[in-house]
Amino acid sequence: MILEFDAEVFRWAARTQDWFFAAVPDEASADIREIPRMRRGFGAVRVRAGIGGSTWSTSIFPDAARGVYILPLKQAIRRAEAIGGDGVVHVRLEVLDA
Repeated sequence: MILEFDAEVFRWAARTQDWFFAAVPDEASADIREIPRMRRGFGAVRVRAGIGGSTWSTSIFPDAARGVYILPLKQAIRRAEAIGGDGVVHVRLEVLDA
């Protein structure tokens, strides 16, 4: 399954550093939840993500507060694509767990 969408970037402050994520939209999150797959820790789903000219392999995680999956944005990707602490990014997401 390949999805493309615009997502808001948000910051989560951890004890030692800030983490940045992009929220997968409601409808796309619902589609991902319907895919039959083996359960992984924390409900993680393996994906290949792309923003701009950058692609990377990672996992998305369910966020109970938002009711959607969230995509972690690595510092290297944020630097390469000039992604700030807020705003909107265009994401290409290929779900690898299926």
